[in-house]
Amino acid sequence: MKGKFTLLLLVLVAGFVVSSEAQQKKKPVKKTTVVRKKPVMAVNKSTPKYIAKKIVGTQVKITTDSGVIIVRLYDSTPIHRDNFVKLVKEGFYDSLMFHRVIPQFMIQGGDPTSKYAEPAALLGNGGDNMERLTAEIKPQYFHKRGVLAAARDGNPEKKSSACQFYLVQGKKLTDAEVAMAEQRTGKKMTEAEKNIYKTEGGTPWLDGQYTVFGETIEGFDVIDKIANAPRDANNRPLGDIRMKMEIIQ
Repeated sequence: MKGKFTLLLLVLVAGFVVSSEAQQKKKPVKKTTVVRKKPVMAVNKSTPKYIAKKIVGTQVKITTDSGVIIVRLYDSTPIHRDNFVKLVKEGFYDSLMFHRVIPQFMIQGGDPTSKYAEPAALLGNGGDNMERLTAEIKPQYFHKRGVLAAARDGNPEKKSSACQFYLVQGKKLTDAEVAMAEQRTGKKMTEAEKNIYKTEGGTPWLDGQYTVFGETIEGFDVIDKIANAPRDANNRPLGDIRMKMEIIQ
């Protein structure tokens, strides 16, 4: 088909070359400027209403055995943003697992030892040899459903793991649960935050304790699927759930 198309094109060009050259001599060709529009991420049915249709910021595509998740990184948490982008570009996360999943809570991954881990091996300590990241805990970023946050150990500075992260699934909260979370964290929520926790869900008791540095804009259903995967006593999925990441914007 390609050869036939090329042949036909040559015949047409030969038939009109004389008249085309004559017209070009009479009328100058005007140059047009092509304006390239920035891509706009479309949302699907599983995307919460509070996610804007036009997304600003670096976007990362996380391809898993259960589907695709797309997250955007916050520019106001540059230490975590730049570190995550660096690791993604290096292929650090490729073939690693989501090694810890808890329904109505979160899914965690990024342990480098998970790449070649034996079945049922206890995971979660990988990356200890990497320098911790200075905490960037911002009050405007809370643990609503779909946020991307850095895991950490119990260090008093709340420094983050350089590689391990989690995505919040959470659950929808009642008024009483929201009030209890406020009391537990000592953080007074805005009405907008309360509404999101009650209508979309999240894990508010983590607020102020971990650095939130991005959020899901597509693939909330994939987070649900991974969070509800069959797991062992250590919350490791019984079947390996691996990932591959790339920067798409």
